[in-house]
Formats: sequence, C-alpha cells, structure tokens
Amino acid sequence: MRILYAALCGFALDLLLGDPAWLTPVHPVVLMGRAITALEKLLRALFPKTDRGEEAAGALMALLMSAGTFILCKLIVKLLNGLYPPLSFALEVIWCWQALAVRDLKVEAMRVQKALETEGLEAARKAVSRIVGRDTEALDEKGVARAAVETVAENFSDGVIAPLAYMLLGGAPLALVYKAINTMDSMVGYKNARYLHFGRLPAKLDDAANYLPSRLAALLLIAAARLTGEDAASAWRIWRRDRRKHASPNSAQCEAAMAGALGLRLCGPASYFGVKHDKPWIGDRRREIVPGDISRACRLEYTGALLGLAVLGMVRFLGCIL
Repeated sequence: MRILYAALCGFALDLLLGDPAWLTPVHPVVLMGRAITALEKLLRALFPKTDRGEEAAGALMALLMSAGTFILCKLIVKLLNGLYPPLSFALEVIWCWQALAVRDLKVEAMRVQKALETEGLEAARKAVSRIVGRDTEALDEKGVARAAVETVAENFSDGVIAPLAYMLLGGAPLALVYKAINTMDSMVGYKNARYLHFGRLPAKLDDAANYLPSRLAALLLIAAARLTGEDAASAWRIWRRDRRKHASPNSAQCEAAMAGALGLRLCGPASYFGVKHDKPWIGDRRREIVPGDISRACRLEYTGALLGLAVLGMVRFLGCIL
C-alpha cells in the first residue's frame, strides 16, 4: 500500500503546486539532462565515429541511464528507510510529485491562450515556444492554438498517464526510470545527422515504454470527453481511424482522441529547425480552431488525469489486497 499512498500524495502535490521554480536546480529531469549530456560526450569519445559505433554508444547510454536510475533510486530509498522510514516515504512522495506534470501542462497551455486573447500574436508565439519543439516564428493564431492543443494531448501521455502508470506499478524509482527514458528521447531521439544512429536505441526504448500508456491515455481522453460534454463518439471514431498516422507508434494516439473530441483537425505540416515536415492531418475540420479550445483541451487533460488516477489506483489497491 506504500506505493499507492506515495502516488496519491505525489499527485495531490502536483495538482496543488506544479513544479515550483525554486526546485528546478534539483528536479530529477534537470539532473537527468545533465547526466545525458555528460554521458553523450564521454561515450562519443570512447566509441568509433562510425554508424555502428554511434549505435553502440547510444545503446550503452540507454542502458546506463535506465538501469542506473533505477538502482540509484532504490538504494537511496532503502538506505533512508533503514535510517528513518518517514523520511524515505517523504522522498518517494516528492519523486512521485516531480514525475508528474498535470498542473504545469495546464499552466503553460493557458499562458498561450491568455497571450492569444490579450497580448497579441508575438507574445503567443513566445509562450507556445516554451512547450513545443517546432519552429514558432511563422505560426499564425490558428497555428499557435493548434500547437498548444497538440502539446496538451501528446503530453497527457508522456507527462501524466505514463509516469502515473509506472509509479503505481513499481513506485517512484520506476516512474523516474520512465522519465529518464523519456528525457533521453527528447534530447537525442532525433532523425538528423547528429543523432540518427546515436539516438536510435533510446528512441526505440521510449517507443516501447510509451506503447501501452499512450493507448490507455487515449482511452481516458475519450472517457473524459463523455464526462465533460465533448464529442466522445467522434473521439472514438477519429482515434480508431487516425491513431496510426504519425511516424511514431505512440504520438498520434492522444492527438487523434483530442482532435475527435473537440471536432478539430490537428498536426499537419510543421517546421523543425528550419526544415519543413509534411506530417498528415489528424481529425476532421468540422470548424476552425479558436483560442478557447486550449482551455477545453486542458479540461479534458485534468478529467482524464483524475480518471487515470482512479483506474490505476484501483488496480494497485486490488493487487495489494488480493
């Protein structure tokens, strides 16, 4: 039951506080990012500068980051538990809190909506650039709003349901392993000249880690659409039709459900680092997107998160008592 209690407390802290700026220097993802940067530099120097050498270096980094995170976190928890159990539990709660991004996802998305409604297009572009990887300089108002809605959808899986599922499965250490894998993918999982081979295994590991959570997240969004008065039938239909349209096996899952629920067309052509990518459209354009769709997406995210906590928490509870 300890894992369930830690997850519930961590979820509550995330809803209340999000990620305070004063915790940023010691946030696990920040520390993981530094470790990944250092490991990349070291491993690139140790392995041959060939395609196979880079693949081997990337594979070793994936192993060291995932296994190392789990072993280190388990050792710290065990050590503190031997010294003073309440302190060990408190640390697990903090790690669960920091593995989740329910509140911050909404806060950042709503900054984009506020900028669109009151501050102008340039401010909105700047706000959305904080949460998306695409180039934002040429986006119009519809493009900015679409980028924000897509980010809420995609990060509902990466930042909410996936870490929640892993923490309820194996506690805070396993949730942080997932965050390490996800952070690796965000840093080296690019198909460009620098990372095509080095980032191949980290990217595939991220695909594997997100395979089930992304599909669960999509189903939770569909259920959330029913509870919030959005179009659940369309969410189900578009998810079934468009969930495989993205190059990644996971990214279109939540985007398709969100597009159907809101009656929008998401994704489509986008520019990354100055290179245009002709991504397919997801959903049907039953109407034009408006800034208010961002808050509707956030309402679906919050509702889906609470549903996910209820469903996954009940599974964990039943597993403890049966």
